[in-house]
Parts: sequence; structure tokens; C-alpha cells
Amino acid sequence: MIKKNQSAFSLQISDNGIAWVTLDVKGESQNTLRAEFASEFEAIFATINADKSVKAMVIISAKEKCFVAGADINMLQDLKTEDDVLAVANTGHEIFAKMEQLDMPIVAAINGSCFGGGLELAMACSYRISTDDASSRFGLPEVQLGLLPGGGGTQRLPRLIGIASSLDLMLTGKQLIAKKAKSLGVIDEVVAKANLRKVAEKMALKLVGKDKRVTSELKLKIQPNLLMSVAGLQKLALETTRAGRKIIFDKALDAVNKKTMGNYPSPEKIINAVQVGMNQGFEAGLKEEAKGFAELVMSPVAKQLMNIFFASNELKKDSGVVGDVECMPINRVGILGGGLMGAGIAYVTAEKAKYKVRIKDQDTKGVNHALKYCWDLYKKRIKRKQLTVTEANKRFSHITGTTDYQGFKRCEIVIEAVFESLELKQQMIKDIEENCGDSVIFASNTSSIPITKIAKGSKHPENVIGLHYFSPVDKMPLLEIIITDKTSPEVIATCVAFGKKQGKTVIVVKDGTGFYTSRIVAPFVNEAGHLVSEGVPIDKIDNALKKAGYPVGPITLLDEVGIDVGTKIAPILADEFGDRMLPPPLFSKLAGDNRKGRKNKRGFYDYNGKNIKKSVDQSIYTLLGVTPDNQMDDEQIAERCILQMVNESVLCLQEGILSSPRDGDIGAIFGLGFPPFLGGPFRYVDSLGAKTVVEKMLAFKETCGERFEPAKMLVDMASKEETFY
Repeated sequence: MIKKNQSAFSLQISDNGIAWVTLDVKGESQNTLRAEFASEFEAIFATINADKSVKAMVIISAKEKCFVAGADINMLQDLKTEDDVLAVANTGHEIFAKMEQLDMPIVAAINGSCFGGGLELAMACSYRISTDDASSRFGLPEVQLGLLPGGGGTQRLPRLIGIASSLDLMLTGKQLIAKKAKSLGVIDEVVAKANLRKVAEKMALKLVGKDKRVTSELKLKIQPNLLMSVAGLQKLALETTRAGRKIIFDKALDAVNKKTMGNYPSPEKIINAVQVGMNQGFEAGLKEEAKGFAELVMSPVAKQLMNIFFASNELKKDSGVVGDVECMPINRVGILGGGLMGAGIAYVTAEKAKYKVRIKDQDTKGVNHALKYCWDLYKKRIKRKQLTVTEANKRFSHITGTTDYQGFKRCEIVIEAVFESLELKQQMIKDIEENCGDSVIFASNTSSIPITKIAKGSKHPENVIGLHYFSPVDKMPLLEIIITDKTSPEVIATCVAFGKKQGKTVIVVKDGTGFYTSRIVAPFVNEAGHLVSEGVPIDKIDNALKKAGYPVGPITLLDEVGIDVGTKIAPILADEFGDRMLPPPLFSKLAGDNRKGRKNKRGFYDYNGKNIKKSVDQSIYTLLGVTPDNQMDDEQIAERCILQMVNESVLCLQEGILSSPRDGDIGAIFGLGFPPFLGGPFRYVDSLGAKTVVEKMLAFKETCGERFEPAKMLVDMASKEETFY
């Protein structure tokens, strides 16, 4: 056996004529592709070509749970011009083309993540085998970074699995488990992890002398099941004719424009690259892909999305404390309250963190509600074939319920998710301190009450902390951890690690009324209320903010959370922060009219009809004594709301609630839906310039009042021309 080692690749030529190319980027937990690896790959090709004994090649990874995670994003950020990016893309295209042109079969033996450039590498191979390991996942997630697949993915994937299926993967960035990837045709075979090398070797030898799959020809892979149904034949007719393909591309573009509101250019460029390749040929498609990739890498949107990516990765390594602090052991978790939040926390704790969970509610009905909520989530996973019934039952068995404190003695952490009442939460602490050990961590899921007040009277205030989850807990990625001056470093570190095990992106903030997220969303929603009072139509406000990049508008948000909830939190914030946080009087008018929002089908919108698209309840204008007026433009509407959120974010940093702009940006994006393409409140200030932001705030102060007084930190930064990053 001949061995040849490179820094990222090693080559072993076995006696039976198989060249084993092993990927292993030294010093990294994952393999990523970098421009400098091109010469190493070229050297390996040269060695293989020169050795007449080599019949086939197998590409495999030495990493435990990663084939290739994609291109190195740091490398992309370091590129200075579109020409630099074009050179990188073209080099990748050339290498993958050489792979396809080698006079031998190449088998990709995949275990672990296979994303982006990794999947593009695999698609340039003759055959793809994956393990059935849970870590083996496939996708082209570049769209999530504001990019497109730049290594031939826009050309090879449609030829493997069809246009519609490939667009679905590329436009969403979704991940596929191995079984689903095989059913779509992304990979060819799924095997047990222990058999990967053996099966890859056998298949490589079997393919010697056979026709290689030439994916660069304009020839769609026709899956047999397409011929077995009317729908399948219709799909085939659409994908194999130019007129049919135009229908697919037009529908995809229309759907993309409705979703992105024109804020994200990458989906349109993905569609365009695929369309060019399908209509003008593989090489023309590659050229269009490289051009689009270069434009996107240099775009402001991609730079902001890459900044978010880096910030998220930094937070994964952040323990929340300074220095080395040992985490406390956790085996069992108690949850107080069986409502939506309590049940959601129980589910992610059992399912993702793998802890045993005990839910307590005041009655059996509450316990059963929580258990049903959790089981319904498991049923969805069974329906999607992500779990078998047996697997789901086994996992669900880790969640149990009680109406007393039986079983809580063994819990190392208890999370309360009860009604938003200070007295009730203080009582919960007393109960836990009576029924659990002295070292138990008490975590409150309050959204607004200061943790210091909740901890008042506690025997162990060092063990009290805030864990603010967002609804629905199984979907929302953020966990906001709130610490007091007395919270111990061990408790902080333990809770940060705990949140990460639940699959959350964790930020740590200092205690204070509203903390960070609840505090900055309040003036955002208040400003929307002021706009309604001024006669701006309700749906126009929501649409303006959606157009600006928010997932939902502020009025819809208030209806969903509950107008009654908002009216309870608003006075707490106003008492603490003064007039700038005073809600407009219309909110109390709505509460007085028993309008709680969606929960009682009485809010800003009408929830009684059968229309899927909700409409404004016109009677609300009469109640408020307001005549709707369409004259204000969308940009001004959005700017007023966004600037309120941005200014409050800066105040949180100024007052020490936030420890860094990074945490503020991640908290606003992942917790509140601040438009990712803007980068977060602090990146937004940097992109506009503090001076411009202050000028805009002062202009609105003239027309709208003192609530637009800019934060001192902003004013100082404007005068010194400073930035947050």
C-alpha cells in the first residue's frame, strides 16, 4: 500500500487498485474547503493519474461526524473584490470538472454533515454512499448566508433530482437526513456506519469499466416513480420542456419575491443560475453561477448574514463567565407550570438536552395539557418519519407529570413558567427551597419582572437566575439568561451550558426591568400604536414592517402575544423608564373593550371569518375615534418603529444590561425577528452611521415628541464618528 500525506488530504493506494483520499483539516473539528487546498487536490490527481495500478477512487473523511461542512466562510470574508471571488469559484469548477473527467469511478463515502461545497464535491463523484448515522445530513444552505451554491451546485443538483426538488433545497437551505436524501436521489445508497468503507470499496471496484454518471450533460435523471402517477407525468412534462421549465421558474420567482420582499437577492440569483443552465447548457450555467456568487459575496446583505454566522459561532464557545468555572451536574429538571411555555421547555429539555423532566401543575388537567402538547410534537416527528413510534415513546417516557412536589427532590434545576405575577413567583421559590436540596438552581421564565425582585426573600439568591424562552419554545432559537449581582458564576455557567444542550443560542444579560428583549420590543410596539392613533391604517403598518424585513408586523405581534399581556407589562416599563415608555392610550381602550387578540378572537384583526388571510376589524377605528389615512409612506412607518427598537438597544448597552453589541444583535434577530439582512440594531447603526441615526431621531423628535430623544451613547459616537464594531 502506497501512502502520500498532504495538509488536508491523505492518499493511500491499496493493493486492489483503489485510491483512498481522506479529508482531514488539521486542528479543526470540521472539514471546510479553502482556496489553498486546490493545489493539494491537483497534486493528488497527478499522483493518481501517474499510477497505472489505480482503478478507482474513494473520497472519505477522517472526522467523526463531518464529511465536509462547506466552504470556509472566513476565506470568503477575506476576499476583497468580485474578481477574487470569481477566481475561487472558477478554480472549484475546474477541480470538480477534472474529477468528472478522470478515467475511473469516484465514490464519495459519507459519514456526518455534507453541506455546501461538501455536497458539491460529492455530486462531482460517480456514486454517493452515506451512513445511516443521525449526523449524516445533506443540504446546500448557502442561501441562509445570502449566497448561492458556488461549486456547481446550481447545475449538478437539478440534473440529479429535478428542477423543482433542487430549487426547494437551494431556496430554503433545508437539511436532509440520509434516508430522505436517497429517496430524492441526492445520494445512491445508505449503509450502516460500520460497513461504510467495505461497501464503498466494493462499489468502487464494481463501477470499474462501467459508464460514469455524467451529470454535466443536460439530461435530467428520470426517477421511475415519476412514471407511476398523473402528477409524476405532469412534473416530468414540466421539467423536460423549455415551456414547462419556464412555468416552474416563474412560480419559484413569484414565491421568492413574496417571501423576501426584495430584501434578499440570493434566491433570485439561484433561480437564474439554474434557469440559464437548463436552457443554455451546463457550462453557461456554471458561468452564471460564478458571476452570481461573486456579486453576492461582495453584497452588503451577505456580509451582514456572515457577521451573524460568526457571532452565533462565537456564542457557542462563550461560557457566560470569565475564567474556567466548573458546571454543576444536571440529571433531572423540574418544570413549574404546564402551559405552552412550560410544556415547550419540557419538550426541548427532554428531546434535545436528553434530561429527565418532571412537570408540576396545580391540577391534573394542567399536567395532561403539558403532556399532550409534548406528545403532539413527537407525533409530528413520527408523521414526518423522523422517528418511529417506538423511538418516540421511549423519548416521551422521560417526561412525567405531578400535581405536588413528588420527584422534585432529585432535580438539580427547576424552571418556573407560571403566571406573570411577582407574588406567585416568589411563592414558587419558597416551595422549591422547602421541597428540594439547598443547591438546586431556581430559574424564572419571566419576560419582564426583575430577577432581583423574584429572588427577594430567597435563602439562596446565588442560585436564582432568569431563563427567558421565546414561544414556541421548540422553534424559537434564542434563550436570554438574566443574571443578578448575586447569581453565582457556577450557576451562570451551568445554565449557559444547559441552554446550549437544549439547542438554543444563548445570550447573558444583566438584570433589570424588561431585561433586553422585552425592553426593546416595547417601544417598537408602542410606536406602532402611536401610528394607529395618528390614523395610519393597521394593515399598512404591519405590511410596512414586513416589507422592511420583520417576519410579522408589530400590530399582529401584539394580537398574537395578547393585548392584555401588553397592557400589563407596559406600566411596569413606564414606571421604570419614564415617559418614553408610556404606551399610547388606545391600548387601554382596547383592553377595556375586552380585546385580547387572537386568544379571544377580538383584537386589531377579525378572527371570526373563514378567510385564511385575516383582515382588520374595522370596528376598531370607531372604538378609537380614528379615521384611517393612507398618506404616510411605508419607509417612514418602518423607520419610526425600527429606530425606537435601535435606540432602546443602545440604551441597554449604555446601562450595562448588555455586555456587547454582538449579544444585542443576536438577541434582537433570534428573539424578536429584527431583519437579519440589516445585521441587528448595532450593525444597523454602523451601516447608516451614528450621525445619520441621530439626525433621523432628532427629526422625529421635532414631530413626534421626546420619546425620540437619542441615547447619549449614540450622540457621543456621532460626534466622534465611532462605530460599534
